[in-house]
Amino acid sequence: MEIQYFFELFGTLFFGISGALAADEKSSNDWFGVTFIAFLTSIGGGTIRDILLSVKIIWIQDVNFIYAVACGVILAALFYKPLLKLRKTFMLFDTLGIALFTIVGMEKALNLGIHPIIAPVMGMFTAVFGSIIRDMMLNEVPIIFKKEIYAFACLCGAVIYMVLWKLGVTRNINFFVSGGIIVAFRLAAIKYNLSLPKFKSH
Repeated sequence: MEIQYFFELFGTLFFGISGALAADEKSSNDWFGVTFIAFLTSIGGGTIRDILLSVKIIWIQDVNFIYAVACGVILAALFYKPLLKLRKTFMLFDTLGIALFTIVGMEKALNLGIHPIIAPVMGMFTAVFGSIIRDMMLNEVPIIFKKEIYAFACLCGAVIYMVLWKLGVTRNINFFVSGGIIVAFRLAAIKYNLSLPKFKSH
């Protein structure tokens, strides 16, 4: 199996953990409610990507993605306190999820012949739409509308991937380098409270 497939499975797992923790923390949902939010968080971005690309929706074709969400929910229940601490402190699972999904989404777009300028946008959509759906379902302001750097980190990592791709860097190395840059950028933004300039000062 290709590394892209494992990246998407692990991204689904991480977003499953993130969605489950967010759902329980917000409203102490029952198992069904938590699993439902975890599912939307995990598959939301990939579903929108596949619809936009006019291809078969991946989780409908491959039951392993359902298993990945289920594993995320179970891990969140078994290791609730330490995982919740990591989520609150570093937004760790969102960060890992967006790194993996950005690269996977962009690769899928490139393989379908999408223009290299559009492909990074598709990667960003894959990464952030699950979190947007989660936040809306939990009646919170979506994270991309907050001051912290989130979607921009995905876009930067996607652009770096494109540059390395043009330079002929080996695909697997490019996956890890570009994904690592997204994680590093996101964690640095959280630690040092970095944000983009405001569109307009009030």
